[in-house]
Amino acid sequence: MAARVVRISVAPVKSLGLVHPDEVVLERGGVPGNRRFWLRDDAGRLYGGKRDGSLMQIRPAWDEESRRLALTFPDGAVVDGFVELGEPVDAELYREPRPSHRVIGPWQEAISQFAGRPLELLWADDGAVDRTPDGGTVSVVSTASLERLRAEAGVADEIDGRRFRMLFEIDGVDAHEEDAWIGAEVQVGDATIVVNGDVGRCVVTSRHPDTGVPDLPTLATLVSYRREGRSEPLPFGVYGAVLVPGRVRLGDIANPLSLPEWRHALAPS
Repeated sequence: MAARVVRISVAPVKSLGLVHPDEVVLERGGVPGNRRFWLRDDAGRLYGGKRDGSLMQIRPAWDEESRRLALTFPDGAVVDGFVELGEPVDAELYREPRPSHRVIGPWQEAISQFAGRPLELLWADDGAVDRTPDGGTVSVVSTASLERLRAEAGVADEIDGRRFRMLFEIDGVDAHEEDAWIGAEVQVGDATIVVNGDVGRCVVTSRHPDTGVPDLPTLATLVSYRREGRSEPLPFGVYGAVLVPGRVRLGDIANPLSLPEWRHALAPS
């Protein structure tokens, strides 16, 4: 059975709640508007889910074309408006310079009040993603991998894939079969991606995707059965880059187009 896309997850503001469109367009740099904004503290450091899981309770709505941003807070308050950019700032993200601009509007003050500390909302000119040397603007995880993690963790309820904040969740493959795609070209909908490596996991995945409260021993579970991956420790899901831009819709097939060289070596003669 072919793998199919069953969930699409986009984060207009890094570390805030996710949105789940029925379709996206993959461009060379990924999905336009994905992680368009990010937060930093008064020391200039990234302020995200590792430090404050409650940020996940803020629900964003972002239109890349009109530049309209709405944030809905847990108490029902909505801060809405059209984004204007201020001056460029010297910003660093993941220990690398990240071209960014200040954001003019009411959102920064609202987020700061919610977090209980002064925060700065920045517009990332090319997206606030962790850019690996070989490209990491697309990410994929399977529902079977989530089920395997549930079994290994010994919990009764299904594990919500949103806690891993992956662009595409797919169904129709075995647990961790997506790992075998590392090095392969994969057609996803009308687009083609190349899968470049594992996604190494951090404490954010232990947090409930709605509340941000830790409720699952994700890292301890991965240590018990997935300590090392092909490119990262504690791997869960894979990342890649866009080779051929195109549209991806819910229900589209995800199909490897080639067997990577390391898999050829394992294939029977």
